Amino acid sequence: MANKRYAYYSGCSLEGTAVEYDKSVRLIFDALGVDYIEPEDWSCCGSTPAHTIDHVFAAALAARNLSIIEKMGLDTVAVPCPACLMAFKKAQYFMEKDETFKEKVNELLDEKYNCGVYAKSTLQVLYEDVGLDEITKRVTHVIPDMKVAPYYGCITNRPPKLAQFDDPENPISMDKILSAIGIEVCDFAFKVECCGAAFGVPKKDMVNRLSAKVISMAIEAGANCIAVACPLCQQNLDLRQEQINKTTGSNFNIPVLYFTQIMGLAYGYSPKELGLDKLIVSADNFVHSRLTKEQHELLKQEQEKGKKKEVKKQETQEEENP
Repeated sequence: MANKRYAYYSGCSLEGTAVEYDKSVRLIFDALGVDYIEPEDWSCCGSTPAHTIDHVFAAALAARNLSIIEKMGLDTVAVPCPACLMAFKKAQYFMEKDETFKEKVNELLDEKYNCGVYAKSTLQVLYEDVGLDEITKRVTHVIPDMKVAPYYGCITNRPPKLAQFDDPENPISMDKILSAIGIEVCDFAFKVECCGAAFGVPKKDMVNRLSAKVISMAIEAGANCIAVACPLCQQNLDLRQEQINKTTGSNFNIPVLYFTQIMGLAYGYSPKELGLDKLIVSADNFVHSRLTKEQHELLKQEQEKGKKKEVKKQETQEEENP
């Protein structure tokens, strides 16, 4: 169980287009007793645009936030967005590795960063620090009809020298967490394939075709829902699903939820609290089929009784008509 205080860096996307991810992460952290605090005056990490222009400047944008956290006396920051996570990890890695680079970065900062903060994804915090046993204990509801394809995207666990978490080609942390809350997890081969990321505007058709492959493989794996841990992945697979259908001639209609939203449903939170109303492809069928653990146990008992009656009826018929 996590017994430390984390800085929590939501990032720009979770302040706007992915606000439901932020809501669900905070609810899950609260439910599991994760002690976290949002740094005051945090700023954009630079994400992808900054490091395509200038690596020192990009590192400085990330390091400014890490410096604030370091000054708070905290040594770990929980980060929901993989792009933000990699921005922090890159700054940390190259500043530790190269003293000259570190000096150039610190020249741009009001407060120098001494490389004392470790960035973890919220997925890593839940899997490694909270643990599956604690995650299971909090479950109050069952979603019997949900079959999930866990989609990690291409940078949550890669490159391995930076991510330092889970397997870069076949990650299992999200699979294990979803299984721990009673969700059926499908064997999904496209866990880390790229959906097109931020190329949705300049290369729309390319993104639509890449995303179509991810969705198609999820359905082929038997899934009726996709779980994600990245705002861009969620946007490409959910918001653009109608565009994908037009581009590829497909007829996809599969909900794409943040893994923390699925956890929230299992923990008894309402669809409104979890921001499910922001989904383009509705997940209402899962909400309507959700049962309390007690209701689910009664249903299982009734089904078992029905099976026994059917077996007995069959045996009687065979005796009467040998």
